[in-house]
Amino acid sequence: MPSQTLKYAYFPGCVAQGACRELYQSTAALTQALGIELIELKKASCCGSGTFKEDSRLLEDTVNARNITLAEELNLPLLTHCSTCQGVIGHVDERLKDFQQSDPGYIDQVNGLLKKEGCSPYKGNSEVKHLLWALVTDYGLDAIQERVTRKLSGLKCAAFYGCYLLRGQTTIPYDNPFHPESMENVFRSVGATPVYYRGRTQCCGWPIASYATEQSFQMAGKNIQEAIDAGADCMVTPCPLCHLNLDSRQPEVEKVIERKLGLPVLHLPQLVALALGIPPKELGLSKHIVSTRPVLEKLGL
Repeated sequence: MPSQTLKYAYFPGCVAQGACRELYQSTAALTQALGIELIELKKASCCGSGTFKEDSRLLEDTVNARNITLAEELNLPLLTHCSTCQGVIGHVDERLKDFQQSDPGYIDQVNGLLKKEGCSPYKGNSEVKHLLWALVTDYGLDAIQERVTRKLSGLKCAAFYGCYLLRGQTTIPYDNPFHPESMENVFRSVGATPVYYRGRTQCCGWPIASYATEQSFQMAGKNIQEAIDAGADCMVTPCPLCHLNLDSRQPEVEKVIERKLGLPVLHLPQLVALALGIPPKELGLSKHIVSTRPVLEKLGL
């Protein structure tokens, strides 16, 4: 166990409170089981998922500077469980910290807009951290392993990192952006077997789904096929937007690629929480489009 209670300013994002409510549910169950305290940022706004900057970088920076200042007011790191939110907010934080030295006038402009809306100024004294990094670097894999009550022995898990978690920021200090191992190390800590395949670090196709749907589904289908061909029992992703394209749209993906898939796609906190003995019902595992029953049956649940 960590020497002191871990506490974060929790940024749940939009998707986990809507289309992927089971992610919100399972994150709460996991953090409570581990004794991690989350203070939800109720006043936070959507990060924009990379679209704000298409109109204005200043818009993206100001909106997300406000999100970061909500965490700064609590003197806590901002925690997200969405790779896209991590990539966007993390990159804004990275950019603004650099501009504090290289372009202080721009910081004054951002803070001026925040002041007009009655918000605290951006100080750059917090950190934006994904749940995956918090589990690996703050809580620790050994500590997680000690809490396992139901080893996921025999379960072959294919990580799907997606783009934003690995390459949304200029640098990530927690893993290699092209040859990551953090998800696989989490799998090992809970007794599961990692499955390696090319698509684990590729794009899920979600960003182009609204205007190039067929190409988006082909991308998703290729990644899912590769995981199946590598022997995976399930995919595990740290991003709800990836989950939407890989799970919610998997039946549509099957039609486009003309192949039956049926691969369950779990959220990262669902997998870890299963190993801690938390019942599947409390993790929303019945809410997926692709049934998670094969995973539960393999675990004897």
